Amino acid sequence: MFYFSAYGINFYSNLYIPGLQPFSNENSLSIPPITLLMGYLPSWFYNTYDNASHVSWYTSSDTEDGRPTLQVWDVNSGKYYYFRYGDGIEFVVDRLGTEIWANWPENLTLEDAATYLLGPILGFIQRIRNIVCLHASAIAISGRAVVLVGNPGSGKSTTAAAFAQQGYAILSDDVVPLVDHDGIFLIQPAYPRIRLWDSSVFALFGSANALPRLVPTHPTWNKRYLDLNQWGYNFQQKPLPLAAIYYLNLRSDNPLCPYIEPMPVQEQLMTLIANTYTNYLLSKDLRAKEFELLGRLVECIPVRQITPSTNLEHLPQLIKIILQDFCEVLTQSSLAFHA
Repeated sequence: MFYFSAYGINFYSNLYIPGLQPFSNENSLSIPPITLLMGYLPSWFYNTYDNASHVSWYTSSDTEDGRPTLQVWDVNSGKYYYFRYGDGIEFVVDRLGTEIWANWPENLTLEDAATYLLGPILGFIQRIRNIVCLHASAIAISGRAVVLVGNPGSGKSTTAAAFAQQGYAILSDDVVPLVDHDGIFLIQPAYPRIRLWDSSVFALFGSANALPRLVPTHPTWNKRYLDLNQWGYNFQQKPLPLAAIYYLNLRSDNPLCPYIEPMPVQEQLMTLIANTYTNYLLSKDLRAKEFELLGRLVECIPVRQITPSTNLEHLPQLIKIILQDFCEVLTQSSLAFHA
């Protein structure tokens, strides 16, 4: 067995999962470990899948080769969830989020399956364990967590990678768990990789080939990854308290970009709700808990909005204005603490 840690949870796996952080006792929490069984589905699944014990739960509107990109079923009277992606990769997850099975077609690989495992599957595990997750990136600055949220294409991962280039430690990319610890919102570290498209790699490193492909065998998927364990980069291995959230608007060619401004209070809660992870799979009860937690969060954590430039050469300026604003956030929070 291989032993890993991510999102404050320990994992036992029958196969080595590329990208996951090796297990450390320092990361041990009271949360039960997850067992990963990669390369097959449970034997009982094939006896129950075709009968009335499975119920369709979610079907995506997007399609891939005429098939939904994702379908999810309740299986075995609600004791398990079955995920089937459009490319044929399958997962079975138990109701408590303690066991995961994964299987994939012969033309795909473990690396293909790992892209789903480390993103939506583990994000879903967090949600059924009552941990709200943001679709975001998280950076460690001055012993605090700064979170970047925004729509796809707004540059969350690219901005996080630019921070990493300047020596800042990264907690998470894509899935950011919010752990409510006696009123303090802790950000759990994920795993030491940042996923980037070719255009971002080119802008940051001068060549798209400067970073390895996430799935080397895939013929068309050109996403790459920055390894935060390599020399010159830092992965934040312990949780940090959340201190600020920055929402990245879509990039603009306005010559004033990038610029930062306050987000109207009435927009903050709904913006965060719209940027939670795997919210399309939530029950009414989990949605209510999400609403309650984020409502408390916006009362004590500042939320700003940034409009980045379409010109990625302005990334250093974007980092500069975030650092300047965050310095003011820390100053104001310190003044409030001593008042």
